[in-house]
Amino acid sequence: MIKMKTLVFLALMFLQDATALTHSLKYFYTGSSGVPNFPEFVIVGLVDDAQIDYYDSETKRDVPKQDWMSRVTADRADYWEGQTEVSQGDQQTFKVSIDILKDRFNQTGGVHIVQWMYGCQWDDQTGKTIGFSQYSYDGEDFVSFDLKTETWIAPTPEAVTSKYKWDNNKAFTAQTKLYLTKSCPDWLKKYVDYGRSSLLRTDRPKVSLLQKSPSSPVTCHATGFYPNAAMMFWRKGGEEHHEGVTLGEILPNNDGSFQTSVDLKAPGASEDWGSYECVFQLSGVEDIVTKLDKAVIESNEEKPLAITIIIIAAVAVLAVIIALAGFFIYKKKNAKRPPSPVSNPEVLEELNPGA
Repeated sequence: MIKMKTLVFLALMFLQDATALTHSLKYFYTGSSGVPNFPEFVIVGLVDDAQIDYYDSETKRDVPKQDWMSRVTADRADYWEGQTEVSQGDQQTFKVSIDILKDRFNQTGGVHIVQWMYGCQWDDQTGKTIGFSQYSYDGEDFVSFDLKTETWIAPTPEAVTSKYKWDNNKAFTAQTKLYLTKSCPDWLKKYVDYGRSSLLRTDRPKVSLLQKSPSSPVTCHATGFYPNAAMMFWRKGGEEHHEGVTLGEILPNNDGSFQTSVDLKAPGASEDWGSYECVFQLSGVEDIVTKLDKAVIESNEEKPLAITIIIIAAVAVLAVIIALAGFFIYKKKNAKRPPSPVSNPEVLEELNPGA
């Protein structure tokens, strides 16, 4: 059975790598078997963690998820038709590929998930780019590409066959490197230009103080901010305070904004509550400082706000987990999706240890 904690970690790890000056393009492929009421194949594209397109094996259509993505058809009128055609081919290829991996791991039935994530980051001030491509199976690392050595890393015995075959396929390695270092950054810059008004905006959050009971930690919660390059901490007497403090994750909201929180162990009755401050920092926004005041704390005993926030966050993370990551093999003649590093007809064969 897939470990949900592992999937949550993977989702959050890939969602929190952006900084104020760093842009990212990521594609996530998810293939599954034995999962009821869930598409067997899902593709999601993200620019700066904003979803730009979506495909699944039930709708069988690749569709834009941002209004500004319509600009891509100005240069290529059949862009979405081409994306759909390629995605449908990937869907069929995946059905074969997941069976190969199940055989390699000596598995038959049960729930199994194959994931692949690839893309790049670009610093718009320094011009530095970073590319990445990595696969996982049932929540564990399977194989990943090391740009520095131009080799594939296999952390498990079952992945060694793929590593050796891919390492020895020089054309495949060169193609992967070219995509991660050139094609991906070029497309990322184009997408950022398309969505400039949205992606480069700055939204201030709503900050609230929450507490489940008088003895529970006080939660300082910020929601509705953008981008996700934010910091949140407690201060005491003007100095950053760490004792009894727990920092929460930065989570996505359904509207594309983000939320986060930081907990503070409730001060004792004799302590000066007024000496504590919650500080939220976001590039381009003046610090938002909220003094710890019992009068403004919202309590779960009267309003179930904290529970609502937790539920919303859990649903948002689950949605990301479901959409994120995947498994993909392209045939060169069908490689119409611009941001793909793989167009190698031998990849499917290379996954088969008996080949």
